[in-house]
Amino acid sequence: MNNILLIEDDLQICEVIETYFRAKGCRIHAIHNGGEALSHVSGGELPYELVLLDIMLPEIDGFTICRSIRKCSDIPIIFITARAREEDVLFGYDLGGDDYIIKPFLLSALYAKCEALIRRSKGDAGSSILTCGAIRLDIRRLRCFAGDAEIELPPKEFAILRHLMEHPDWVVSRDTLLDRVWGADYFGSDRVVDNHIKKLRKALGSAGNQIRTVIGRGYKLTK
Repeated sequence: MNNILLIEDDLQICEVIETYFRAKGCRIHAIHNGGEALSHVSGGELPYELVLLDIMLPEIDGFTICRSIRKCSDIPIIFITARAREEDVLFGYDLGGDDYIIKPFLLSALYAKCEALIRRSKGDAGSSILTCGAIRLDIRRLRCFAGDAEIELPPKEFAILRHLMEHPDWVVSRDTLLDRVWGADYFGSDRVVDNHIKKLRKALGSAGNQIRTVIGRGYKLTK
């Protein structure tokens, strides 16, 4: 039986979610105020398996709450919000959110996302850390390390590095990176990949030499 924390100030939405999830056999605890939620999640591991988190909350917003949770817990977080701007979505992921669902949404879709994230967090706890040579990537917390130094990476550079680290010693084409990072509907030049690779190498310092150019084919991450 899954145990879920719901942080949402719309009482009607809360009631609908609670009714649906309890019918599925879940335990669900709801908090309607950002200040109360922050006090609840601060200071230690949470007795839940997943957090459903609204962004626009009274007193304290969901982004601040997510940041606080990530200081002490790897628990999966799904943002539920009416804010569909790309910068909001990317910022949510940047803070360590695992998924994002836009209001209005299908309850079945929300439940499926919760099930998938909980299943992944239980079954693949060790796989959230990727290591290749001097580079270490924490894909749950969105943190990157080169040697002992933590490196701040923008979302695009982080996504490129993640794909390369998931396929070490593979030659990854520009088209593949465009599809994985920019999406299949991107119609610009593939040279945008080169610009971001250049920035990524610079950010990684000496560890940037692990990203090799394979002329005419793409890039390869080596140890």
